[in-house]
Amino acid sequence: MTLADHAAPAPRRGRWADAERNRAAIIEAAGQVFAECGGSVDVREIARRSGVGMGTLYRHFPTKDELLTTVLEQQFNAWLTDAHQQAVATEDPWQALTGFFEQLLDNQADNRAVVESYATTGGPSEYCVQRCYSLIDQVRTRCVDAGVLRPGVTTEDLFLLSGSLSQAVLTTADSHPGRWRRLLRISLDGLSSRNTEPLPEPGTAGS
Repeated sequence: MTLADHAAPAPRRGRWADAERNRAAIIEAAGQVFAECGGSVDVREIARRSGVGMGTLYRHFPTKDELLTTVLEQQFNAWLTDAHQQAVATEDPWQALTGFFEQLLDNQADNRAVVESYATTGGPSEYCVQRCYSLIDQVRTRCVDAGVLRPGVTTEDLFLLSGSLSQAVLTTADSHPGRWRRLLRISLDGLSSRNTEPLPEPGTAGS
């Protein structure tokens, strides 16, 4: 085997590294553009910001929907990781709960594509949903153990509340941005252990 044979893989490694850098640049730029403009943005703007040609962009992501799904998945997983770290680092259980909701909704309010995804696809993937549910369950359990959560509140209650407040972010994003903060405070007050009135059983119809 000659020296040339040993050196042959280098160009391939170089091309692979270039491709990975291009992919990372596309995802980073797309995350910024989708957050600012939403999912209807022209992909040429993403290519421009990432510094790649349209051909390169389409080689990595043949459709805009595929790129959007990849970006939202990465962003939501990154947020969940950060939210988990913050919840663990917060000693006060009630502050951990309120911090979770504030971080969730603040993240959505600053990201137009995330808000739109709740209307078009129902939100994040099933994997992200399960991670989110698990985190809510951990935070709820801490609040129950500390006696600061209203009796009878379940993990499912808090999970559904997060979805309802996400819809509030969606419906008020243009007309009343930031209104969700008021609704969150009202909701958190209802979750406090100061409220001891028994909650209706799940599935109970209103009278």
